[in-house]
Amino acid sequence: MTTLRLRPRRAAVFSLHTSPLEQPGTGDAGGMNVYIAQTARRLAAFGTEVEIFTRSTSSDIPPVVELAPGVLVRNVVAGPFEGLDKHELPSQLCAFAAGALRVEARHEPGYYDVVHSHYWLSGQVGWLARERWGVPLVHTAHTLAKVKNAALAEGDEPEPRSRVLGEEQVVAQADRLVANTAVEAADLVERYGAATDQVVTIPPGVDLERFTPGDQLAARAGLGLRPDAVVLAFVGRIQPLKAPDVLLRATAALLERHPELRRDLVVLIVGGPSGSGLERPEALHELAARLGITDVVRFLPPQGGDDLARVYRAADVVAVPSYNESFGLVALEAQACGTPVVAASVGGLPVAVADGVSGLLVPGHGTEQWAEALASVATRPRWRAELAAHATEHAATFSWERTTEALLDTYAEAKRAFHSRLRIEEATA
Repeated sequence: MTTLRLRPRRAAVFSLHTSPLEQPGTGDAGGMNVYIAQTARRLAAFGTEVEIFTRSTSSDIPPVVELAPGVLVRNVVAGPFEGLDKHELPSQLCAFAAGALRVEARHEPGYYDVVHSHYWLSGQVGWLARERWGVPLVHTAHTLAKVKNAALAEGDEPEPRSRVLGEEQVVAQADRLVANTAVEAADLVERYGAATDQVVTIPPGVDLERFTPGDQLAARAGLGLRPDAVVLAFVGRIQPLKAPDVLLRATAALLERHPELRRDLVVLIVGGPSGSGLERPEALHELAARLGITDVVRFLPPQGGDDLARVYRAADVVAVPSYNESFGLVALEAQACGTPVVAASVGGLPVAVADGVSGLLVPGHGTEQWAEALASVATRPRWRAELAAHATEHAATFSWERTTEALLDTYAEAKRAFHSRLRIEEATA
């Protein structure tokens, strides 16, 4: 446990390209938004005030919004209010940094005790703030360009060289790097040259008060689904990286194998277009039509809070077929609701899903592989019930409180590392 003396009084959190106020599941909003909002609330509950700096995307948004007691979201004007692609955002780094520095300049020196940046764009600003404010920088990448480029989905675009260089710079400057899993920690060391003592592995958590097992029949009734339906669900942004097309292709193959399922099968696709998926927002609808499965597929907009929990409870299986996931919060949330998960064996998903215990991991994205995995869970009620029971138990081992406690320890370690580096630099100057 961190001593109270070393716990920061106030943390500046940078999340340039997406705001914790946005609804996850569309645009650039996803698991990172959930992570920032959940940890910020709990940091404040533990006694550390949090100010989250994000880019303002509308003139209607107030400059400052209270997310929770002790948590402020500062909407910094940096570039046009309309949405900017992530590839355009580097041009707004200077404007965003200037806005953040102006806020700090209105306070006495030492107002913030630590900077925690999320994603490489924020890391660039965090690096500058670290130097100007004389405080440690903790950075969470969430995704890494070199890892994404090594496992691109068909039709997806590789991350640009500018991002790779930007990530390398942030890794070199951060006092501590937070990885979601041991796999990500190894990637930071092996692909980016991070020092082993610079990286700390802290698994994300899950809101165990909101995501709980519930009445499946009531959940289905709320969504207009038959009580005896066989329900498969995908929750997330509609983009090649998240691979919802894998679920649709597997569904078509599943119906070829088990035509009797057509009467009962429902496939829920919950989310909005994002990233390269914005270029063809109707592509998934078109694919369902080409595969001849429009009669079993239902598209729903992004769901939040209790509505999202209802989707998980209504499903027999939640599919997470991503080509890359630093962790996979959807998988954890679904399991917390007592729903088994079939997921790709990539990134952090082998940690989020206990293979053969709380769900299944599929070693690849082949249509037949996925059809077989989905069928083995969806068409075997007794085994599905066993997986569901263990899913709840597995999810219960993760919590945002545990994640936040570990972050506080990491902030203290970063402070020690920062001042140690200063002493070394002063001694060799």
